[in-house]
Amino acid sequence: MEQQEIIRQFAVEGSIVNVCEHGNGHINRTYLAETERNGRRKKYIFQQINTEIFRDVDQLMENITNVTSFLRKKIQAAGGDPERETLQVIPTKEGKNYFRDGDRFYRMYQFITDSVSLDMVRTPRDFYESAVAFGNFQALLADYPAATLHETIPDFHNTVKRFSAFRSALEADVCGRAAKVQPEIAFLTQREQELSLLVDLSGKQELPLRVTHNDTKLNNIMIDKETGRGICVIDLDTVMPGLSLYDFGDSIRFGANTAAEDETDLQKVSLDLNLYELYVKGYLTGCRGSLTEKELSLLPMGAKLMTMECGMRFLTDYLSGDTYFRIHRPNHNLDRCRTQFALAADMERKWQQMQDITEKAAAEAAAAV
Repeated sequence: MEQQEIIRQFAVEGSIVNVCEHGNGHINRTYLAETERNGRRKKYIFQQINTEIFRDVDQLMENITNVTSFLRKKIQAAGGDPERETLQVIPTKEGKNYFRDGDRFYRMYQFITDSVSLDMVRTPRDFYESAVAFGNFQALLADYPAATLHETIPDFHNTVKRFSAFRSALEADVCGRAAKVQPEIAFLTQREQELSLLVDLSGKQELPLRVTHNDTKLNNIMIDKETGRGICVIDLDTVMPGLSLYDFGDSIRFGANTAAEDETDLQKVSLDLNLYELYVKGYLTGCRGSLTEKELSLLPMGAKLMTMECGMRFLTDYLSGDTYFRIHRPNHNLDRCRTQFALAADMERKWQQMQDITEKAAAEAAAAV
C-alpha cells in the first residue's frame, strides 16, 4: 500500500498536500504529513513502528493510548492545553490506535505546533526546562496505576539481570577479549553488591512503582519556540512500570557528563556539578512534592547506577562481539564502557557534594509546594 493511501486510513482532516521525512530518530521511521481543508492546513506526525524492537504493537500502543488519555484529563483539569502538552494519538477511521499493512505497522500523532525538539543544549536553561518537563510528567502520572502498563522491553533496568548477562558473556568470552579489559571487569565486579540496590528496594516495596519514560534525553522534550519552556514529553515507546530514579539517573548520565558518550580521552570525562544542581532543581520543581523521602535521598544513587548499568551493557556487548549496539570503529563499545565507568568514578569522588546539592534542592522544593 502506498504511503498516502496508508495516511488516508487515519482520521485526518482534509486532503494530504505534503509528506516528508521528519526528525532524526534511530528507531522508528518518522514523517511529517500536512493536510488542507477549506484553506486551513494541519500537520501530523506519521510513523512506521520498528517491530524488530517493539514486537507486540498492541501492548505498545495500549500503553501510549492509556497514558496520553490520562494525561489529557489531568492537563485539562489543571487548566492547561492538552493539544500541546501531551501527545494525541490519531485513531484510524475504524477507531484503532494503529494501522497494519501486511507486516508493517503505522501510527499517527497530532503535530505539536510552535515548538522545537533540541538535540543539543543551547543554554543551561534548556537542560533545566527538560528537567522540569520530566518532573511534571512524573507528577501528572503519580496516581496512574503503573502496574497495569506492559513491559515493552522486559527487565530494561534490572541491573541484577544485566550483571548476570555480563557474567555469562565474560565466561563465554567468544572473541577472546576478556584479557584486554581486566581493569573494567574489576571496576564492575567490585561494585556488584551496589548494583542490586534499587532492584532489592523495589522488591521490598520500599520504593514506589511508577510510570517511567526510560529515555529521558533532551530531544524527547518539545520546547515552546516563544517562551523556551518545556511543554510536552514525547517518544513514549518505552513508557513502562519502573522507578523514578531510573529516569532521573539516565538524564544525569546523559546530560551532566562533560564529555561525549564515546570520548576516548577519559581526562575530559567528569560530572558537571552545576548541571547536576540545575537538573535536580528543575526535576523537583516539576515533581511538585510527588516523590517520597526515600526516592529523594537516592537520587544520586540513581545517577550512579544508571551510569554503571550503561557501561555494563557496553562492556557486555564488547565481550559478546558487538552484537547489539551499532559501532562505528574498532573498540567503540569499549570506549563507551570506559567513558561511563569514568563518569561513575567521578561521581564517587563528588559523592558528598551530590548529596548536599540534592538535600538542599529537596528542602527548597518542599518549601515551595
